Amino acid sequence: MGKQMGQSTAVAYETDFYAWTQHQTNLLRDEEFEELDLPNLIEELAAMARRERRELISRLIGLLGHLLKWQVQGDLRSRSWQNTIRTQRLEIALLLADSPSLRALLEEFVASAYPQARDVASKETDLLRPRFPESCPYTVEQILADDFSPET
Repeated sequence: MGKQMGQSTAVAYETDFYAWTQHQTNLLRDEEFEELDLPNLIEELAAMARRERRELISRLIGLLGHLLKWQVQGDLRSRSWQNTIRTQRLEIALLLADSPSLRALLEEFVASAYPQARDVASKETDLLRPRFPESCPYTVEQILADDFSPET
C-alpha cells in the first residue's frame, strides 16, 4: 500500500499542487511519515529557500537602485522615491524577521544585487553607468537604516 500511496501522491503533485500540499500536511500531522512524498517534499523545501533568497535580492536591487538615483539626481528626488526606499526597507526587514539566517548572507547578496541595481538606475535615469560607483558605496547597515539617505 505504501508504494501505491507514494505513486498517487506523486501524481497529485504533478496534477494538483494544492491538494498535494494539503495531503502532505495531513500525513505529517498524523505522523504517517512512510506515506510522505519525500522527493517532492525535498524539492519544495529547497525551492522555498531559493524563493526567499531571490525575494531578498530582488528587494535589494530595488532599494539600491533608488538609493543610487537619490544620490545622483538630488534635484529630482521625490516622495515616490522616498516611499519606494521606505517600502523596500520594510519588506527586507520582514524577510529578515521571518528568516534571520539570511542576515549573515547580506553582504554577499548586496554584492550580487548591486550590478543589477546599477543597471536599473542607469536605465531609469538615462545616465551612463559610469555616473554610478563601480561597487556598492553603502554598507549593509546604511542600506537597511531608516535614517540613511545618500547625498550627492
